[in-house]
Amino acid sequence: MSPRHLVAVRILAVLVVAFGLVYLGWRWGATVPWPVWWIGVPLVVAETYSLGESVLYALTMWNAKRRPTAPPARPGLSVDVFITTYNEPLELVLNTAIHARDLDYPHETYILDDGDRPDFRRAAAEIGVGYITRGPEWQGRQRFAKAGNINNALYGTAGDFIAILDADQVPEPRFLDRVLGYFDDEAVAFVQTPQSFWNVDPADPLGSRAELFYGPIQQGKDGWGAAFFCGSNAVLRREAIMALGLTRFSRGARGRMRQALRRARSRLIDLQSRLALRDPAQLPILESALDALAVAERQHRTGEVLSEISWELQRGIRSAVIDSDTEAMPAVISELDAVVESVEVARTDQAIAVHALDTSSITEDMATAMHLHAMGWTSVYHHEVLVHGLAPEDVRTMLTQRKRWASGSMQVFFAENPLLLRGLSFAQRLMYLATMTSYLGGVAALVYLAAPIVFLTTGVFPLAADAGVFVLYFAPMFLLCQLLFQVAGRGAGGLWRGQQMSFALFPTWISATLSGAAASLLGKHLSFSVTAKEKQGDGGADYRAIWPQLAAMALLAIATVIGVVRAATGEAPLIATGLTLLWVGLDFALLGALVRAARYRGPSPAVVDPLPPGDELRRVVALVAGDDARRTPALPVASD
Repeated sequence: MSPRHLVAVRILAVLVVAFGLVYLGWRWGATVPWPVWWIGVPLVVAETYSLGESVLYALTMWNAKRRPTAPPARPGLSVDVFITTYNEPLELVLNTAIHARDLDYPHETYILDDGDRPDFRRAAAEIGVGYITRGPEWQGRQRFAKAGNINNALYGTAGDFIAILDADQVPEPRFLDRVLGYFDDEAVAFVQTPQSFWNVDPADPLGSRAELFYGPIQQGKDGWGAAFFCGSNAVLRREAIMALGLTRFSRGARGRMRQALRRARSRLIDLQSRLALRDPAQLPILESALDALAVAERQHRTGEVLSEISWELQRGIRSAVIDSDTEAMPAVISELDAVVESVEVARTDQAIAVHALDTSSITEDMATAMHLHAMGWTSVYHHEVLVHGLAPEDVRTMLTQRKRWASGSMQVFFAENPLLLRGLSFAQRLMYLATMTSYLGGVAALVYLAAPIVFLTTGVFPLAADAGVFVLYFAPMFLLCQLLFQVAGRGAGGLWRGQQMSFALFPTWISATLSGAAASLLGKHLSFSVTAKEKQGDGGADYRAIWPQLAAMALLAIATVIGVVRAATGEAPLIATGLTLLWVGLDFALLGALVRAARYRGPSPAVVDPLPPGDELRRVVALVAGDDARRTPALPVASD
């Protein structure tokens, strides 16, 4: 963003805040219709939320940063490229692996196959890349989806820098050369590049390009030191993510030890009470054990090393048994052994003790970045398309993908709210908050749909003000917000499509908010759904996937007819009805994007893959398919 452009954005941001405060002051102070609070209060709350989102957007753009070209990558860096896959087809993964193998900068390439497929192992060996899958230690244990796949691979590789690519994200040869130079700054934990999708028609009916996010928004977050890690097309410093894993393990282990020591004291006191009546001779042993436990508790409070605390407790309890004049009963020895074992908090029922990438959310990328920033690491957003991937080609897959993103974000919002996370700067807190709270817009959209329907059908106006006065207060604020959005996003395509999708996906956002809250507050499981890389369904329009939006449009249409009749017969004021019909028209324009999305049948033949599969891919796929055919026994032929 040029200096002149940035000045224009800041002027508009100030005007948005000024006019927005005037509008909200008027709305809350003079126009809330308390007799019909059930629609009036939700509407003014929704408006307050929307203006708050505009202010957060303005703050993001206030410090937008377009970085100069990174310095050249230093020779000799140790780099591993991870390609994560679970159930994607062999041809897709191999195309990515071959292009990743052929990156210009020296590196090692690995296919991380969470599906443990023999044909993938053979194909990886054929093209000369590594193949990693999970070992038997993962059987019967929580796998943590993509984050667990990457964390498992970190223990089988040694590169100082890790490039992560989804199975469909094909890199250009210069990918590593363009980003590794940023790591000359030893505080940089990761560098994120845009996610760009080649299989998208110019009209982008599914809103896949996200040019506003992978552009002005990421540049704005970068300016505040909060560029997001987005799960793919990024390079991470191993030291940083391992430090994060160790820190979180240590913090969790310290908490587990505190609880274990508390439970151990309760067990020993309970045993002491029982033995006081049945076998008082055993009491000196328990008193010595409690003394050893008190020492462990004091060491824990003063921050001693956990392994030292466990060792000292074990030695103290052993001395309590050995040095006693009375032989310890088997029941007492068993209880003391159980106490010692319970305080061995380094033991874990998970496949690996230390998870470098965050496993607390299905959006492991956002959670990992947030905690890295809280630890003081920095990040970089490199605004250059260097990797080309595949976007969903049907509306149902798109909705599944968006719900996963939103559910994971809201899971983090409720479990580890950035406003409360120690270590983040105030600006970083707001940058994370802006992304998470954007999904609360589903509730606001529901209110914006309900309010005009209520007025047109019942005559209940959701604010106590003259329609003309309302326009005088509302119009400047609304137009300034739209102008800020357009000016700040200048150069990014799909701005109107982004607004449409943000509103029209309200059922997805509401469902994701409830799912995230249930996962964080009630312990409900959130499943990680892999985005299908091929068009799903029979190729026809999928209106069933958008039935809530169609229902809303039907209600708006019915309300419009009723409202027009009421206005024509004098039962409703003309000006208020006219303004409400404009409101309904905007709702239709926003929701209409989903109708077009439901009818989308994939990219046209004119859309061309910039990094198409080559002859080597076809040869290896044919070779592996031939091996499978030779290994499959022929079916018996039935006799006549």
